[in-house]
Amino acid sequence: MYVQVRGVKGGHHMLYIGVDLGTSAVKLLLMDGAGHIEKIVSKEYPIYFPHPGWSEQNPEDWFAQTMDGLKELLSECDKGQVAGISFGGQMHGLVILDEKDQVIRPALLWNDGRTYEECDYLNNVIGKEKLSEYTANISFTGFTAPKILWVKNKEPENFAKIKKIMLPKDYIAYKLSGVHCTDVSDASGMLIFDVKNRCWSKEMMEICGITEDQLAKVYESYEAVGNVLPEIAEELGIPKTVKVVAGAGDNAAAAVGTGTVGDGQCNISLGTSGTVFISSKNFGVDENNALHSFCHADGSYHLMGCMLSAASCNKWWAEEILGTKDFAAEQAPITKLGENHVYFLPYLMGERSPHNDPDARGVFFGMSMDTSRADMTQAVLEGVAFALRDSLEVAKSLGIKIERTKICGGGAKSPLWKKIIANVMNIKVDVLEVEEGPSLGGAMLAAVGCGVFPDVETAGKKLAKVVDTVEPTPELAAKYEERYQKFRQLYPTMKPLFK
Repeated sequence: MYVQVRGVKGGHHMLYIGVDLGTSAVKLLLMDGAGHIEKIVSKEYPIYFPHPGWSEQNPEDWFAQTMDGLKELLSECDKGQVAGISFGGQMHGLVILDEKDQVIRPALLWNDGRTYEECDYLNNVIGKEKLSEYTANISFTGFTAPKILWVKNKEPENFAKIKKIMLPKDYIAYKLSGVHCTDVSDASGMLIFDVKNRCWSKEMMEICGITEDQLAKVYESYEAVGNVLPEIAEELGIPKTVKVVAGAGDNAAAAVGTGTVGDGQCNISLGTSGTVFISSKNFGVDENNALHSFCHADGSYHLMGCMLSAASCNKWWAEEILGTKDFAAEQAPITKLGENHVYFLPYLMGERSPHNDPDARGVFFGMSMDTSRADMTQAVLEGVAFALRDSLEVAKSLGIKIERTKICGGGAKSPLWKKIIANVMNIKVDVLEVEEGPSLGGAMLAAVGCGVFPDVETAGKKLAKVVDTVEPTPELAAKYEERYQKFRQLYPTMKPLFK
């Protein structure tokens, strides 16, 4: 029999919970202070599409599934060791509460497209320059400010009842702690937040017709907002001292999980959509607002380019066109890189960064009689890499130097694709031991909030372990440079034809 030492500051025996509130499910992760993952649980909830282009969820469903998930997550551990809980979560969603803290209507999600008119008003009547001055960003249909305007214009009776405006993960934090809180990274995606100064924008509140009292208090991602409520501690069987730490939006939380923190770090995510995420000590906005400029979870800033179709291009090409699910077999004949005459524009769903053109579409260019099936597959992989480089070029134009990047997401499982990306971008590509995205980032933020690490950067360096690096070769990078310069010209040339 041994005696358990509780509460050792920074003790590896304490446990930290990361909650990733996704669009289809909540994923919960339990980690110890040394970064070992003890258990992962996932719980699904429905999504509703009441009209074409609309997308909603019930916040009560999120909370119910989170509580069920927490009970399952903690079922086999010593619950007395739980020290902190934090979050990553879907961004931009609108949750509104009345004076009794009851949800007024279902949440409008990040992928809800009903705010077309409101966006148009913000970008063209208020004007992009003004928005960029107030918030460092321009309006997209998914952002929160146009959603608030939509409720104001289309559901005035609901608008009149609003006592608190919250983001998805913040609703969970409130239900656990009783504190109306948000964090700087998630607030950055609302278009009501002054990113540069890390506070609410007075001008944007006026434009939306809301007051500061209706917004949550803003914390840094690693700050504790309070402790779990006594009734929550009791229901879960955890100490009343468990800290609730503010957490971050999903992209910033995933960046913490991959150690993309500090100055000039980069992470490329090759999921359904593709993102280039660049952390920076200094605040920066490019002149066309081609990249999102947001606060980062590490106390500084980040830039993010988001392309709508990344690994989904390869999935579409293999499954829908070629009729196969064996991606590896399709890639096996591809041996010659940097000499492909076929180009592919990956805009199957329109494009966000850096073109912001919903009308753009996919294009194959440059085929001849000797073009093979493998050339076409290769063009798809290269097209995604070139389009991701477009976002990287914007960051470079702001003087940010990037020498290497982390890579994650489903597409990162392909050795060939990683090699293409390393040479197209001409940077080193680091592969991580563990890839759990926002839930791991959430648990790491909880550990920082409990004082296990002095700051997020230290946690990232200690816990995100690189197991492999793919390096570019000068010869191949030079060939791809030539190809990229040609790729760059294709979209601007065809742009008028997409209308």
